[in-house]
Parts: sequence; C-alpha cells; structure tokens
Amino acid sequence: MNTHNELRSLTTRESIVLLSSAQVGRVVFTDEALPAIRPVNFVVDGASVVIRTGREGSLSKLNGNVVAFEADHIDLATRSGWSVIVHGRAERVSDIDQLVTLADPAKSSWVPLRDYFLRIPFEMVTGRRLALPHVTSEAIG
Repeated sequence: MNTHNELRSLTTRESIVLLSSAQVGRVVFTDEALPAIRPVNFVVDGASVVIRTGREGSLSKLNGNVVAFEADHIDLATRSGWSVIVHGRAERVSDIDQLVTLADPAKSSWVPLRDYFLRIPFEMVTGRRLALPHVTSEAIG
C-alpha cells in the first residue's frame, strides 16, 4: 500500500471553498522595490478576498497594485495540508453599502481601529493539496 503523500492541484471551486475556511492569510506585495508579506485576517466576499486595515499602513497604499494573497492549512501529524493563492489588483472599498456589510462585527479585524477595506478580486486562483492518496478497493486487495 502506498503511504506516501501525493501533491495535487485543486480546482478553482475547491480552492475557494478551502480559502473560505481559513481565518488568516498573507498579502504579498512590493514595498519600495522589495518583496513584502503581511499576515492578515480576512473574509471571502463573493469573488474576492477583503481585508480590513488602517489608513496609514503599508496595505492602505496598495490600491491599484497587483498583489498576491495566500492562505493555507498544515497538519503536522499527517504531513498534509493545502495552500491557495489568489492574484488580483487591490481595490479600496468605498461603496457605502459594501462598507456597511463589511463592517459587520463578526468580520472585524483582529487589530483594533481598522477602518480601511481593501478588496482583492479573484483574477487568478490556484491551489494545491498534499495528502495521503485515496485508498480504493483495488488497492486493498
């Protein structure tokens, strides 16, 4: 029986479902010509990731920039997990109806005083899962 983990690509739908189950991800961007990564809590809102940040931080300067967003889950005991990456052009959320919806306390930032919302539309979504292969009746014997 094969006990080695296998790495497989996820469909866009599988990737979005897994992404929706995560609470923390990482925004990847360029800051003064250097790569930068910031961990953030987030929500999946339709076909985008939305993060809540402050008006003065490095993330608030990303409006219009192409960024990547990554979230994952790793199970050390089984040496398995998944990773999903979203690429998109960051947009400041300014529509009042969207802001009211996104300001729901259940979707609040873990860091206090965050009143700037940044949306990353799903322009490209990729995902991978590392897991034990499925055992079929043929493999059992």
